[in-house]
Amino acid sequence: MATVYEIIQGINQAAANAHDGAHDEKYSYDGKARKVGLKREEGDSIIDSRVMDGFKVKIHGDKLVLNYQSEITLKDFHNRNFEDDVEDTFNDIVKYLKKEYKSVTKNTLTLTSQGDADIHAQSMSRKRNWVQATKTYKIGNMGETEPVTEESSEDRLDDAVKKWLALSGENAKKPQNVSIKG
Repeated sequence: MATVYEIIQGINQAAANAHDGAHDEKYSYDGKARKVGLKREEGDSIIDSRVMDGFKVKIHGDKLVLNYQSEITLKDFHNRNFEDDVEDTFNDIVKYLKKEYKSVTKNTLTLTSQGDADIHAQSMSRKRNWVQATKTYKIGNMGETEPVTEESSEDRLDDAVKKWLALSGENAKKPQNVSIKG
């Protein structure tokens, strides 16, 4: 069984192997083609017009947060299957991460979806639009980690602000050279 550090290191290496150009064996560092399922993999990366898209991974405790961003056309946005297309892209990315993790570490990676994707489509101009989507997965075999909770960090911040505010006013500690009375 792999340690938490080895799991995190394997996930990060699998994500790093999906760099732009890795889908074509002539641009890959080891001569192996790696298809992730992104739009930028269509056509030749040097000659053809490019669609900018990509993903990144973040790890919060026992959760993997997968972020995807892409340029889209207004026609794509108004498509009834837009959300399903984004979900399919997430599924392709997870499939790639599992396969690449297996080739890097010789272990299997278990990712369980934690709900639907959070999708935000925005417009830059009449011709340029983009989508930013986030989806959270639970990483299997991460029993040693504690889940990250938002409440504990807010409580600590509130306590720190209250202590700082208590330092001012009448209750504040005065320096020794203060001789004013009353």
